[in-house]
Amino acid sequence: MEHHVYFWLKDERDNAVDRSVFEKGVEALCLSPNIASSHWGVAAATAERPVTDHSFSYAISLKFDSMESHDRYQEGDPVHDEFIASFKDWWAKVAVMDVA
Repeated sequence: MEHHVYFWLKDERDNAVDRSVFEKGVEALCLSPNIASSHWGVAAATAERPVTDHSFSYAISLKFDSMESHDRYQEGDPVHDEFIASFKDWWAKVAVMDVA
């Protein structure tokens, strides 16, 4: 299963120093032993179309080998818990989209 998370940073966190700190946090998050593979980045410079949304600050795509791995990640994974505790006050909005 795939877990896609989109983050909109608060305006006061949208600067080079805080972005660097956030990116290091994302890199650490992706080291969770529950994650099979990961990819993260910013909005691609694709053409503006009615169906595209380039407004987010960062996106993370995580792949899990099973729903059980995903559930372990969501409930009690210290790496995930630390990421949330460190950055939950940094984002104005988060959207999660899971794919089976």
